[in-house]
This record gives sequence, structure tokens and C-alpha cells, in this order.
Amino acid sequence: MLLAMVKKPSKGRQKIEIAKIQKKNHLQVAFSKRRSGLFKKASELCTLCGANVAIIVFSPGGKVFSFGYPDVKTIVNQFFICKPLPEPNVLHLIEAHKNDSFQELNMQLTQVLNQLEAEKKRGEILSKMRRESQNQYWWEAPINELSLLELEQLKVSMEELKKVVVRQGDKLLMEASNPSPFYMINGN
Repeated sequence: MLLAMVKKPSKGRQKIEIAKIQKKNHLQVAFSKRRSGLFKKASELCTLCGANVAIIVFSPGGKVFSFGYPDVKTIVNQFFICKPLPEPNVLHLIEAHKNDSFQELNMQLTQVLNQLEAEKKRGEILSKMRRESQNQYWWEAPINELSLLELEQLKVSMEELKKVVVRQGDKLLMEASNPSPFYMINGN
């Protein structure tokens, strides 16, 4: 009992050697974790200090990842052209325009979600109606869902139907092979 309660000591957080990782799988995992940490730190820098930041990272697989505040393009243009960012009131207008776009998209999303909900309710009503109609007419239910009594009733009904179909078929054959010598004109 005492052995089960004793935990093995773990190595804990260790310092790793800074060198290129050789295994591709480990390299990708390390890249993803470090990239998200880098973007998080950049976001904190923007929030705490009001700094304008742009980070562009190429993964070992060649994919491009970027982070920027207010956006990467603006910061890169500022860097290469050496022109300052627009005045704060212009940024405010740009932000207001973005917010309006977001509000419009949110309204569209809400409408689509409402339509989806209405269609789901409609589907539920149709399913309920189908189940109720199957309860009214047991012979319309899938055969593997019928009880033994219902199967016996179905068998008797099918045999009766077969007799009626055979009689009707015989009658039609007789009429076709022995045409009547009298033609009825105007029902007379």
C-alpha cells in the first residue's frame, strides 16, 4: 500500500540545448509551441505599451504565419516607406468601419442561425408527423419493426390481396380471350 502512494520524482522543467532539432515531428511541435508563445508576447507588448508590432514567420514546411497590430501590412509599409501611421482619429474611423462590417456580418450570421434553427424545428415536426402516421398505419412501418401479431395480420392481408389480384387477372384474361359480340354504344 505504501508503495502505491509514493510518486516517482519527475525531471520537471529542464533547460534544453539550443540547437536545430533533427526529428521532423519534434521540430514541427516545437515550432508550433514557440510560434504561439511569440505571438502571445507580441500581443502583450501591444496591449501593455501601445506598440505597433508586426511578426512574419515561415514554418519549416514553408507556410507563412503573421501577427500584426494594427495589422501586418500597415506596419510593414511604415517600415519600408518610413511614413508614420495615420492619425489616431483616422485609425478610429478605420476601426469604426471594421466594427460596422463585423456588426453586419454578425447580423447575417444571426439570420442564418435563425433559419437553421427554423429548418431544424421543421425537420423535427416532419419526423414527428412521419412517426405518428406510422403509428396510425402499422403496415407502413419497416417490416423489422412489426410485432409477431402485426406480421401475422400482414401475412393474412397479403394472402387476401393475392387472391383478389389473381381473380381480377383471371377476369381480365377471360375478357381478352372471349371478346363480347355485342358492343355497347352510349351505355345501351
